[in-house]
Amino acid sequence: MTSWTEELTRARLHVVSGKGGTGKTTVAAALALALATGGRRVLLVEVEGRQGIAQLFDRAPLPYSEERIASAPGGGEVHALAVDAEAALLEYLAMFYNLGFAGRTLRKMGAIEFATTLAPGLRDVLLTGKVKECVNRTGPDGRHLYDAVVLDAPPTGRVVKFLDVTKAMADLAKVGPIKGQSEGVVRLLHSGDTAVHLVALLEEMPVRETLDAVADLDGADLRPGAVLVNRVQPVRLPARSLPVAAEGRLDESRVRAGLQTAGLDLDEFTVEGLVDETVEHAIRVQSQQEAKELLGESDLPTLELPDLTDGVDVAALYELAETLVAAGVR
Repeated sequence: MTSWTEELTRARLHVVSGKGGTGKTTVAAALALALATGGRRVLLVEVEGRQGIAQLFDRAPLPYSEERIASAPGGGEVHALAVDAEAALLEYLAMFYNLGFAGRTLRKMGAIEFATTLAPGLRDVLLTGKVKECVNRTGPDGRHLYDAVVLDAPPTGRVVKFLDVTKAMADLAKVGPIKGQSEGVVRLLHSGDTAVHLVALLEEMPVRETLDAVADLDGADLRPGAVLVNRVQPVRLPARSLPVAAEGRLDESRVRAGLQTAGLDLDEFTVEGLVDETVEHAIRVQSQQEAKELLGESDLPTLELPDLTDGVDVAALYELAETLVAAGVR
């Protein structure tokens, strides 16, 4: 496991993506808690309408407003925002065109759905535009309101299109507020202030999709951050025993003798079960090691998070955050 880098510490927008089923939202929440540790203020944002953050923190669905959802060690705070494209468009119309009342009328007429259907990229522009506003917002003292923003982004198969759509919209809109908004988002997402982290499992398909995503990010001039390997299972066998166990060449009589030496006189059925579990564990460990070697091709910082056998609750999020802090996240 490699460590968080100084370059990543300087980033202010941390985009978290990953193949479906890798625990992307869980890792994003843990990262937000880790970044808030030590007294910092962090905003955790979701854009897919799933209310995944509320479920993780065992809260009611989040409204379209920034809500404080957790404290972090050292006096830090995590706030959360579920961005809704329709609400973002109304906010945008009110901000740039002074169409607050007219915007509400447009919503009743279904014009917002029509607009985002006519220009599909507009929805992503609105979502990323709101994220940019949160990253850049300052308080009365001129300092940024949030020390960092963590974005729970779409899965790896869609994340590059989601992040780069503002560039396409900037090309379409030649003048006016939409052009300025798009250019501002492009500058942020393609700058050193943004890092795109990828959540992976130590399995062949998620690893290959992660490597594909790294190549796609590089091709779009978006900066890959770290690979956050989730659900890593501990190795419970010495290295010299792994190949033998993985090939099923365990001597059951020796296993039984070893158990008896340890004071465990087990029946034959139980010993057979333990041998089978040992073989399965060895095969799984070898598979993890092969996936880890393949993942090394990304040449990115790689941080490992443990497999939580009891499931994910709020306490587990803090446990994962502690692991990330120990790996240098700050």
